[in-house]
Amino acid sequence: MSTNISQEKRKRLLEKIEEIRKFLLAAQESEVANKLLSDLAEIEREISAKKFGLVFEEHVEEIDRLLDDCLPVLKEVDSLKINGKKYNFLIEGDNLAALELLKKTHAGMIDIIYIDPPYNTGKKDFVYDDSFVDANDTFRHSKWLSFMKKRLEIAKALLSKEGIIFISVDDNELSELKLLCDGIFDERCFINNFMWLHGKGKKNKQSRTLQQYILAYGRKDRDFLPEWVTERFAKGSFSNPDNDPRGDWFSGSISFSEDRSNKNSENYFEITSPSGVIWQRQWQCSREEMDKYLAENKIYFGRPPKFDQTPRLKIFPTDKYQVIPDNIISGVGTTRSAQKELDKIIGTTVNEKGQVVSKFDNPKPHELIEHLIEICDKGSDITVLDFFAGSGTTGHAVMELNAKDNGQRKFILCTNNENNICRDVTYERLKKVIENQGYDAGLKYLQVGFVEKKDKFYYEYAGELLKRVRELIELENFIDLPSNTSCALVCTEEDFDSFTAHLPETCRTVYLSNDILPTEEQEQLLMQNNIKVNIVPEYYYSDLED
Repeated sequence: MSTNISQEKRKRLLEKIEEIRKFLLAAQESEVANKLLSDLAEIEREISAKKFGLVFEEHVEEIDRLLDDCLPVLKEVDSLKINGKKYNFLIEGDNLAALELLKKTHAGMIDIIYIDPPYNTGKKDFVYDDSFVDANDTFRHSKWLSFMKKRLEIAKALLSKEGIIFISVDDNELSELKLLCDGIFDERCFINNFMWLHGKGKKNKQSRTLQQYILAYGRKDRDFLPEWVTERFAKGSFSNPDNDPRGDWFSGSISFSEDRSNKNSENYFEITSPSGVIWQRQWQCSREEMDKYLAENKIYFGRPPKFDQTPRLKIFPTDKYQVIPDNIISGVGTTRSAQKELDKIIGTTVNEKGQVVSKFDNPKPHELIEHLIEICDKGSDITVLDFFAGSGTTGHAVMELNAKDNGQRKFILCTNNENNICRDVTYERLKKVIENQGYDAGLKYLQVGFVEKKDKFYYEYAGELLKRVRELIELENFIDLPSNTSCALVCTEEDFDSFTAHLPETCRTVYLSNDILPTEEQEQLLMQNNIKVNIVPEYYYSDLED
């Protein structure tokens, strides 16, 4: 019979508490004794509470304190704008502040999130409050989990109803991250632990590790998510028994046996071989598909002149077919190929020792991110977020997919600017691939700033927020307001009078300053033209109103 050690420990602690309680009750009644009895009751409740899952010491970051006293805002760096029909966004700044802003613009609207956070190896890869967390830090795991928990909780709020999040991780925090995500997203929303075979791997004295992990969770229970598919080239023993001019092929089953066939199935019908043999059964394709196969000579009935063998589908080496994706991912680039590609795009640099080194280490290959986006099969008009953007691989992958299928996917990337990473690596990569590959994509570069709110009433800083509303409008709608006609921002009575006097035909949303009071005639005009009105800054900061 198994013993619950934690339960036994709780029992012993509760027994000690009871002994202390008896002593205090026997002691002369005093304010101190009553206070201690109250404290004991609280401790007892905490010990008695049943616990399961991940337990760690939660930590407060400097950014938490800053967000307590200030509101995050965005400011565009106009000189870094890349013009295009559709705009994507790169946000420079602490990603927790950026996520707080995205809650205002994209709650429930992100289709796919991919992140590659620091792996907390203890080798200067994880910075917490401006200091590296090394392997000797006794709160190493707690700091990492606190850091991730706050960001993943917001990430969940950003996901659409059928949204998916992919999180790259290695052995250092895999099990901790799995338990953390089970608590945040619910273990029923866990989809799989994908293992990416990333190259030669890392080794120790005992073994070589060939994979990194990618945990995938859905916004809702995986049983209610659509089926995922991927395409794969046919594999088999190819030959050419009928001298098909297209070359070698092998045959695959395309029907159920007669005794297993469902006669009520819509795919139960008959076909006739070239010699007149009739085959009636349930097929693994529709009548329309079968007619297409027959017309293309892709059904094999056996050798002439009898043509009397069970019909099978001819499959060629160039044929692709759809399957549920494996959780082992290979053939989508390696760490080495990704590094080589990034160095080619943005160049290398020389360190203090005079050595030629990469500007950014260990990027992911864009083919890997493309694969993850494709297996979700969410269509070609989706929004992808990466708030640990690093070298900008996710943005590169989105633009590459759009170029392949003329898609309208959009991306938002967030990263800090430690060692000028955002400006010199992330932005530079996106800029270079847009130019070199001729991608039809625009890009806006935003920086996180702060407006102090401590001991102020809302109306005292509403004016400051209004100055930074344009960037939020553009982010929400993936537009450049000056060149866009579907949305308008109006901040003065005079501009509003001019706007209503010459309404743009394509305008569907107008953002009005809270100081503007439309007349009844103007309100009627907006309604007649199906123009939605959003009052700013309340539209984004309604939670701050008095």
